[in-house]
Amino acid sequence: MMNTGAHTPRGAAVDSQENERDVALAALRSRLDVGLARAGLTKSQLAIRAGRGRTTVQEAFRTEAGAPSAETVAALARVLRLPDEELLELLRIATGTAGTVSDADHGPGRSIRDWDPHDLEVHPAGTTLSTRDSDAGPVRVLPQYVSREHDRVLADAVREAIEGRSRMVVLVGTSSTGKTRACWEAVQPLSHQGWQLWHPFDPTRADAALSDVERVRPHTVVWLNEAQHYLGDRVGERIAAALHSLLTDPRRQPILILGTLWPEYADRYTAMPTPGKSDPHSRVRELFAGRTLTIPDTFDHEALHTAATLAKQGDPLLADTLTRTRTDGRVTQDLAGAPALLRRYEQATPSARALLDAAIDARRLGVGLHIPQMFLTDAASDYISDRDFDELGEDWAEAAYADLARPVHGKQAPLRRTTPRPLRRPPGNLNPSAPSAERAEAGPSFRLADYLEQHGRTSRAHICPPASFWHAALRYLMHPTDLNNLAAAAHNRHRLQWAHHLLQRAAEAGSTHALVDLAKSRDAAGDPKGAEILLERAADAGNTNALVILARRREVADDQQGSQILLQRAADAGNTNALVILMRMREAAGDREGAEALYQRATDNGHTKALVGLTRRREKVDDRSNAGALYQRADDNGHINTVVSLAKRRDRTGEREGAESPLRHTTDADDTNPLAILMQMREAAGDPQGAEALLRQAADAGNTNALVDLARRREKAGDQVGTEALLRQAADAGNTNALVDLARRREKAGDQEGTEALYEQAADAGNTNALVILMQMREAAGDQEGAEALYQRATDNGHTNALAILMQMREAAGDQEGGNSLLLRAADAGNTNALVKLARRRERTGDREGAETLLRRAADHGGAWRFPRGDPWPDGLDADGTPTDPWN
Repeated sequence: MMNTGAHTPRGAAVDSQENERDVALAALRSRLDVGLARAGLTKSQLAIRAGRGRTTVQEAFRTEAGAPSAETVAALARVLRLPDEELLELLRIATGTAGTVSDADHGPGRSIRDWDPHDLEVHPAGTTLSTRDSDAGPVRVLPQYVSREHDRVLADAVREAIEGRSRMVVLVGTSSTGKTRACWEAVQPLSHQGWQLWHPFDPTRADAALSDVERVRPHTVVWLNEAQHYLGDRVGERIAAALHSLLTDPRRQPILILGTLWPEYADRYTAMPTPGKSDPHSRVRELFAGRTLTIPDTFDHEALHTAATLAKQGDPLLADTLTRTRTDGRVTQDLAGAPALLRRYEQATPSARALLDAAIDARRLGVGLHIPQMFLTDAASDYISDRDFDELGEDWAEAAYADLARPVHGKQAPLRRTTPRPLRRPPGNLNPSAPSAERAEAGPSFRLADYLEQHGRTSRAHICPPASFWHAALRYLMHPTDLNNLAAAAHNRHRLQWAHHLLQRAAEAGSTHALVDLAKSRDAAGDPKGAEILLERAADAGNTNALVILARRREVADDQQGSQILLQRAADAGNTNALVILMRMREAAGDREGAEALYQRATDNGHTKALVGLTRRREKVDDRSNAGALYQRADDNGHINTVVSLAKRRDRTGEREGAESPLRHTTDADDTNPLAILMQMREAAGDPQGAEALLRQAADAGNTNALVDLARRREKAGDQVGTEALLRQAADAGNTNALVDLARRREKAGDQEGTEALYEQAADAGNTNALVILMQMREAAGDQEGAEALYQRATDNGHTNALAILMQMREAAGDQEGGNSLLLRAADAGNTNALVKLARRRERTGDREGAETLLRRAADHGGAWRFPRGDPWPDGLDADGTPTDPWN
């Protein structure tokens, strides 16, 4: 009888090894499970904190899945506060790679796990710091990685290296396109194989490479970031020859050489020599043959979609950069350039800083992307202190512009000269003689870096620009939109005189909206005749809202015929509000047929309210067929709210079937709101099974609130396991209310650490209620220091509404002093509502000076519209905050 291999000693040994691997992998997953439970995290939250993909983390825990990668295990261990070396050793046993590289296999470099990516010249991303769970203090974090096509080629090279073959890849791309980060991500699978990484750089890159390349041992990554420093040096040809020998020497395999290079260097090194002339890069050219890979400058649609998904799952760096790069796809450049741009801004000379602040104020108050140089130069003067201004040379502006034009990583400059593209309009739409927003200002224009604009919107939100800014706007800006926006900004800051003159300037530039606003000011000043003249000018220039306002004035004057003529003019010009007013006038006059015709006309023009009104008219006369057609039209045109409102109306009248009919049709769309309405109707009708079925349908369509509702139903039914599973599913999909519910369950179970961890995650994701609960927990525990930290966090992150809620709670409990303290915090953070409330309180206690100080702060923040009656400065404020002298 033949023996099978399973019964031989060798077969038994194989079984023993396989069993050892299975035991090690099970032990690894058990350690991770315990760590996850102790941390009170969902797998989705763990993925965000570890910087790994959600599927990658879920697979690391799944029993049926293969072993996770070493980089995944190390990242999870860091977040879960588990000993990474122990877990990595279990992984090496589980994958059969324990002892792959012996301690004797030494050479230049150190273990990949011991390298920080920033020490390998991966650009810091963004400007935020994260506190690692150690005493090392805050460190820079990287955003989650978005794989692209070139990453697949790198992965193939790494796989071949693992299989024992030497490989080399040089990524070629412009500045800050993600070359170095791609190399760093590519080598992570080698870390648990015992590979080391050698980054030659001391005393110089070329000297280090040349002196130690002969000592490189197998299982080493040779890191040649900015390869021109190695291959373009005087000894570049010798280094290229040594690297070629390293790759082709079978005794030293496997080796992986990774490099990065700008396109201009790649072109220089690979260019064929001119006959009769020297060939300075022949060895480099031979080395590069078949080993270079071009990386694109921008994210394509697929990569942007992946980045948006990661941002939605909680990556703050990607979420921030996508606010600026969704259109051009320059994600890596934005991430790399942000720290350098901020440093340039903070360390700028007084004149350069003045230009940047003037540009920031212009953008945040509504000026277009292309800012005229003459405006910036003139506006900058009052941003410079008297002492610095006295020391300026004659060419200060020229020098400052030149300084600000120097680019940082990603070819971004703090302030760069730009040329607006010429507008391409049909000849009939051009009117060269009229001033308009389509005519560019004279002279050069400049564009502020997107990151600095966004930074300035927060850092300068509490500042009202100085007088030179407003003066320069009046003198040099020509676009009516810019002038209108600045007029509104001045008005919101109670700079009423500047607002008035900017509106006049906008009207002179052709803005009919400015004429309407000036008319309102004339009315408020008791000059109805002047207001009428301005409205007529606006109407004659094509502003249909001016026609509607004039019509209402005629109606008040009992001139019904004149009112209808003006409304008809506005309606004929496409103003659907005028059509609605005419409808009501026809209905009030008993002209139902005329009203019906106008309803139909407004509906045809896409007016939602008219569509609702016409459908109701059809239903009143029991014309369900035509009403159904209108439902269909509303749904086809995306007016889901119209369908829902009409369905609710039927439901109130007891017509359940009639109400559900249009809603059922809308469930074919992505909008799950109609499903939720249907569920409520089923619930009210005593059909809980039908309601639950609809909740499941909504959940399957991606409505995470439906998952939370289903979980609460399970909890009422006593199904604790089902409740937990549904809440975790909703939390993994980003629903912060699910996190709050999970936290409450932990609290009931007495798991204080898990409770706080979940509330922390919900608060990090922007859930104000979670932040309030955390504040209350700290206060209740007597942890005033922790409570103060949360107050500061709410302030820093703009969650001043959380402070306001807690203030109301304190005051409702009779703690007036505590409520006032939180109100002060919200006010200090720039909450204009809090500032005005505090001002009222100061005034009630007789502290008029204190009240006016707070109102000035509210005005500087743009909150003058919140001012109470009895404005202390009826003529407004000057740019510096002093009361404006009476003016006409």
